[in-house]
Amino acid sequence: MAKVSPPPECLFKPMNFPQKVLMGPGPSNCPPRVLAASALPMLGPTHPEFTLIMDEVKAGIKYIFQTNNEWTVCVTGSGHAAMETACLNLLEPGDTALVGINGLWGERFAEMVHRQGIDVKTLHRPTGEVFTFEEIEEALKKHKPTLLSLTHGESTGGTLQPLEGIGSLCHKYNCLLLVDSIASCGGVPLFMDLWGIDCLYTGAQKVLSAPSGASPISFSKRAKEKVKKRLTEVRSLYFDMNHLANYWGCDGEARRYHHTGPTSCIYAIRESLAVLAEQGLEESWKKHKHCAELLYEGLEKIGLELLVKDKSIRNPCVTVVKVPDGVDWKSVIEYTRKTYRVEIGSGLGVLVGKVWRIGLMGYNCTPDNVRLVLRVLEEALRVTRTARL
Repeated sequence: MAKVSPPPECLFKPMNFPQKVLMGPGPSNCPPRVLAASALPMLGPTHPEFTLIMDEVKAGIKYIFQTNNEWTVCVTGSGHAAMETACLNLLEPGDTALVGINGLWGERFAEMVHRQGIDVKTLHRPTGEVFTFEEIEEALKKHKPTLLSLTHGESTGGTLQPLEGIGSLCHKYNCLLLVDSIASCGGVPLFMDLWGIDCLYTGAQKVLSAPSGASPISFSKRAKEKVKKRLTEVRSLYFDMNHLANYWGCDGEARRYHHTGPTSCIYAIRESLAVLAEQGLEESWKKHKHCAELLYEGLEKIGLELLVKDKSIRNPCVTVVKVPDGVDWKSVIEYTRKTYRVEIGSGLGVLVGKVWRIGLMGYNCTPDNVRLVLRVLEEALRVTRTARL
């Protein structure tokens, strides 16, 4: 028998868990009851006790999405898995996707479409801006897409894309509307059915304040029919909605084993949905707006400038702040982290080194946390500026 190599020394040491206040664009800190739920005993993927919890999760997703769609599930994986599920199911060879790009997440979806070999057209706006109704309609006329993809809460630029009327516009041109609400769902008004959204997804680790690993997604009747009438098989067995809908009890048939779901993540997101339901969506929306306004006011007082000037298109869940001239953006982030264990985010894409991103989501969205992040940010600016002199 071959000699077994020794185990790594690092595994004999306890894991290090520093308690941080996560005030970046995600993930958020989890409420204690959500963490406690994730530590509950294991159940099998088809045990009746577990499928009951899955049904409760479905009901919670329908609530936060404001939808009655039958095809409403959690995809196993982070928000990217839900994004990939939408891409793989709703598009096939011969289709054309129109992707709105005003930050990293539009770019990411366009890349997913390209990797499938699907024709992808893009509609561009600078990061920190949103698309107008008129330019969307012009692009729909020009490209005649099968699907339009928009990011509701673009965490790269801190914008909130207006969606009312876009669904009806898409349907006028025989196009489906896909919306990424990972950095907005639960924190701002969002009405899937009323606004004619055909596919909507979000992540667990933002406003829901649960561990990533189970990502909500819902398909309208139009979107479901698009999947059912495909001429080719969905290229991923794992993300095939025909299988996922059955596994989640959405098709009226006996559940069949598809994969072993992330049991602990399902427990956690079930509890996070319960927390949001107890608070109420309207109260959550009001809380996020109030805390964001406190943050805007405080940032202005300490001399910082927001990337998004128009308050009506700011995403209250993620605020993007310009790095002042002469300030080392990285030193400020390191100071808040090391001195106070407060995390704020750096820029992404074209905004790397030019902005900071402050998240106010779910459990972390409190006036006390706003005051904390303002205080440590002001101190970090003063200290790091002095150190450069």
